Amino acid sequence: MDEEEIKDFKKAGKIASKARDFGASLIKKGVKAVDVLDQIENKIFSLGGGIAFPAQISINQVAAHSCETYEDENFIKESDVIKLDVGAHVNGFIGDTATTVNLDNSYKELMNAGKTALNNALKEVKSGVHVGEIGKTIQETITSFGFKPISNLAGHGLGKYQIHTEPRMPNVYQEESFQLKEGMTIAIEPFATNGAGKIQEGGLPTVFSQVDEKPVRSHITREVLERIKSYNGLPFAFRWLSKEFGLGKTRFALNELQKTRCIIGHAPLTEIQKGIVSQHEHSMIVGDKGPIITTKIDDD
Repeated sequence: MDEEEIKDFKKAGKIASKARDFGASLIKKGVKAVDVLDQIENKIFSLGGGIAFPAQISINQVAAHSCETYEDENFIKESDVIKLDVGAHVNGFIGDTATTVNLDNSYKELMNAGKTALNNALKEVKSGVHVGEIGKTIQETITSFGFKPISNLAGHGLGKYQIHTEPRMPNVYQEESFQLKEGMTIAIEPFATNGAGKIQEGGLPTVFSQVDEKPVRSHITREVLERIKSYNGLPFAFRWLSKEFGLGKTRFALNELQKTRCIIGHAPLTEIQKGIVSQHEHSMIVGDKGPIITTKIDDD
């Protein structure tokens, strides 16, 4: 990246951080989850960013990809373990960050396991390091707390208008693995669980991505597709479209677009033994001597 692009990446990280912490402050007993998501996304816009992917609240055994709709009546409970995943972009350069909130602190150690694993992993990020070694650090840290890392979830590279690129940043040790290079942009996101350490898809998707463009017959679908194209390939939420087009048109259009493989859905990811899951994530630029972390809030 050139200097301007690096500046945009850092700004996106700062915006994502502020929106993440703002969202975490809104999570209280009895609050409706979808209202928190709307406020987070409005915060991103107010700070001068774009939305890199729909803000997500994944609760308890759901690890990721849970994005409420306006029809959901999901109210926060004190005992919930809430993964708050937030992404912002500036000119396509993305800040991706996540934290876990548990109001009654009944899962404090599970949260500490993920947070400590992330902090330990960050100490190892630099040019020349193999990502499998970073995964080993994450795995050893989480298991030292008595929990398991989720082995089939991983961090990832970040590209311009691309959420998931190479390299894959594993949460467990891999002997043969990619070597980091200076200037790469990556996100590291340990998931810790008291379950089996694996996830599977479960439930209907409410987050989607456009993967192709094909002719469609219905004028309703064409209208919705034009809006989807404005997201520049970044993931989008069912609730965004239902707010603009209504439930009936949105469901019809998304169903047709999935059948033609213009879009794909990202179903919620649930721990296979229904174990409780925590998540912590930061984005960064790989440096020669260490990471330049973009998703921590500066004093200014």
